[in-house]
This record gives sequence, C-alpha cells and structure tokens, in this order.
Amino acid sequence: MSAPARAFTVRHVQLLRALFAAAAAVMITFSSDHSAAVGLSVFSGFAFVTGFVLILAVFLVLPAGSRWPYVILGLLGFAAGMATGIPMWRTNDLFFIVVSSWALITGAVELLAGVRARRAGDPTGRDGVIIGAFGVLLGILLLLIPAGFTHDYTIDEAGTFELSGIILGVGMFGGYAALVAVFLGIAGLTPKKADAVASASVPAESGDAR
Repeated sequence: MSAPARAFTVRHVQLLRALFAAAAAVMITFSSDHSAAVGLSVFSGFAFVTGFVLILAVFLVLPAGSRWPYVILGLLGFAAGMATGIPMWRTNDLFFIVVSSWALITGAVELLAGVRARRAGDPTGRDGVIIGAFGVLLGILLLLIPAGFTHDYTIDEAGTFELSGIILGVGMFGGYAALVAVFLGIAGLTPKKADAVASASVPAESGDAR
C-alpha cells in the first residue's frame, strides 16, 4: 500500500519562505525610510516567521536524520526576531551586529547542510547551498560597511542627499530578501524536485512499518 500524500511538504516550506522573503523585500524597496528602525522592524518579522516555518517543517516534513539544520535555523530566527523586536533597541549598531551575525551563522549552517545533502543525493541540497551562500555574502557585506558611514551627494535640479551606512545596510538586506524570494519561489514551483523528495521518503517510511 502506498504511503498517503503529505499535506505539508518541502515544496510548501520553500514557497512559504519565498513568500515571507518577498514581503520583506517589498516593504524595504517601497519604503522611503531606510533607517535602523524600519530595517529592524522588517527583519524582526521576517526572521521570526521564517523561524516558525522551519520549526514547523521539523515536525511535519523532515525525517529524523535531517532535522538538525532546520532546528538550528529556526531557533536562530526566533532569537534574532525577538532581539530586534523591541522598538527602543533598534539602533544602527544593533542592526549591523544582529543582522550580520544572523546572516553569517544561518548562512554557514544552511550551506553546510546543503553540501551534506548533495553528497547524500538529496535534490534539495543545491537550494541549501545557494541560499546559505546568499546569507554568508550578506553577512560579509554588512561587516564591510562602517555603521557611522555618511556621504553627501548632489543631483542636479533635485538637491543634496545623504547616503549613510544604515541606508546601505538596510538596502542590502532588502536585496538579499529579494534573491531568496525569487530563488526559493522557483525551487518551490519546480515539480520534479519536490516529487523526488517525496518519493525518496516513501520507501523509508514503508520500510520502517514492516
């Protein structure tokens, strides 16, 4: 007898992550205020709900042997979301410290998990490698931006504007969210990959029941 189809699969995890990343990218892109308050507000919601989806996947989707990266990623998302969820704490320094640390650690964890998954023949391993690389790259870029950086520039017939480190940092986080949304959206809408993961899990489950 074939195993019943799961209501919540790897494809749904990818699509939910893509949805929340797209929401974060849109909020930052269409906001004229790229301050630490706005950037951390968007990041807090993004990190928290993404962490919730990953923890949900641990219980509903993943086999026991592949749960550890999602547990770590989910807990780090909760921690980063709560640390940046208090309005009075949202400063430039906190943005660079928390977001860069979160990006480097979660990126490294997902990258490592993706490499191990690819070696084990998991077709979703490539997704983990790429998303993890995006995270590590974001963390490195944020570390290279001085938090107190400011630069005035003038546009003819428009006036003088100020470019600051926090504007660059928030913009880079928005760019990261957009990349994650596009890549995971495409991955989640690719039937062959999701079907391969589902079919790979069926023999293991049926074998355990014997």
